Amino acid sequence: MKQVIISLSFAAITISNSVFAQKQTASTLKSAYKDDFFIGAALGLSQIYEDDKSSVDVVKNQFSSIVAENCMKSMYLQPKEGQFFFDDADRFVALGEKYNMFTIGHTLIWHSQLASWFFVDENGKDVSPEVLKQRMKSHIQTIVSRYKGKVKGWDVVNEAIMEDGSYRKSKFYEILGEEFIPLAFKYAQEADPNAELYYNDYNEWYPKKIETIVKMVKNIKSKGIRIDGVGMQAHVEMNSPTMAEYENAIIKYAASGVKINITELDISALPVPKGQSGANIADTFAYNKEINPYVNGLPRDVEEKWENRYADFFSLFLKHKDKIRRVTLWGVTDSQSWKNDFPVKGRTDYPLFFDRNCNAKPVVEKIIKLAEKK
Repeated sequence: MKQVIISLSFAAITISNSVFAQKQTASTLKSAYKDDFFIGAALGLSQIYEDDKSSVDVVKNQFSSIVAENCMKSMYLQPKEGQFFFDDADRFVALGEKYNMFTIGHTLIWHSQLASWFFVDENGKDVSPEVLKQRMKSHIQTIVSRYKGKVKGWDVVNEAIMEDGSYRKSKFYEILGEEFIPLAFKYAQEADPNAELYYNDYNEWYPKKIETIVKMVKNIKSKGIRIDGVGMQAHVEMNSPTMAEYENAIIKYAASGVKINITELDISALPVPKGQSGANIADTFAYNKEINPYVNGLPRDVEEKWENRYADFFSLFLKHKDKIRRVTLWGVTDSQSWKNDFPVKGRTDYPLFFDRNCNAKPVVEKIIKLAEKK
């Protein structure tokens, strides 16, 4: 009898371990975080058109939200005034519907990746404020109306505030002043009253930048115009910002009455060129071998530090999950990441959760366990 009891106990333990193992292998990022916030990824054309089957499988299995990395930027959607190109964006939005994703539009008003006609007349001179307002309204409302009810949230304005708290001296600002931001939100709200509307930027932990963005959010709200969230681009480095700086920013933006979206998340373990900070795509630095040290893969000790950096951020996101609407990685696999060419062209980087063969890195299991043990 004793032998039978021991055998039954062993069987029970085996079954228990088997169930636990099945539970572990069955967990995905989106299932682990389904009660906390959306977890998403930025898609390139090979994923939007489902040509890259392996990475599309990763998207379907692991993520609950998608954003287009490039194809909804204005230089692609309206390369000439009044001539819209919707093929890629239509496929992107259809993909979101097909896989029941929380689909984000990126981005409506941004000083970069913008067709040159936007600010000039037939003589190459700056257009008047009234003409620019009409062009903004036409651009925003044509796009938002087309995807009304399908795109759930829009990055309405992107990267308008500098780290010192001043407004970026873009053509939007030069012609319209600060007014261009509330106007953009007003036009988007009119086109789809139910879509969530966001302001999105990088380096948003700088104190002066926080002050100006919070003031801007309050100003938009005071005009009776909706702004639902602040998107904090998270192109962060191994040592900057500190977790305290990032947490301070989350708390202050949330206190202004908006949700937080952690957007464009990627962490590079590569050396940062001297003088570089943030995600201004105009920043470029010359290549040299010393700043591309891991062409054959990350050493284990470097990878562990990189995993711990991600774990620290997700622990912070879970701590403030009541304030956070979405966490989105900027890409699916390392081979797709823009960080291979920014700010130094031709490096080999490893900033994302899935490697060049679409395999999950060990960090994925760590991030899932953080959610499961909360």
